[in-house]
Amino acid sequence: MSFLRRRSAPIPAGPDFDVLAMDPGDWPGNLGAGLLPAPDGSCQGVFLRYDLFGGRGPAMVIGNLPEGSPARDLADKQVPFEVAQLLLALENEEEVEVVGVEDVPVMQGDNLLIVRRLKLSESRIACVQFDRSDNVLVTIAAWDRPITDDLYALLKPLPAEMFQQG
Repeated sequence: MSFLRRRSAPIPAGPDFDVLAMDPGDWPGNLGAGLLPAPDGSCQGVFLRYDLFGGRGPAMVIGNLPEGSPARDLADKQVPFEVAQLLLALENEEEVEVVGVEDVPVMQGDNLLIVRRLKLSESRIACVQFDRSDNVLVTIAAWDRPITDDLYALLKPLPAEMFQQG
């Protein structure tokens, strides 16, 4: 996705990469965002939690993890961080693991994405991942609804101001 680039600022105030997700203004429910900080204060990832269920739990979690983020290092069959966050938010303590992976080509505008569809032991969770041109891993985990190809058209870089403290 060639329009994405790394940001750099003299004083870090959020992630130094563009966060690709759905614009909160386009989403009718509640939105929560979280940063994964490293001990040195740098941002090791961002995840956004979209709640369509009126406070009864999130419908979707979208994560952006840059290259080198420890949350990207998974053991065999271990679910991605975003799936774990979704289960935690839903207070679902069931043991879930990855049972299969399928690569699927998907067009997003003029860009071809190779999307990894993860099949999980909990069939109510849909999960996909793809790598961006800036080596950020995007993971989408949804509860009780499929992830269709038209979702990718809704993804766009969010304004950096969303992630600045102050």
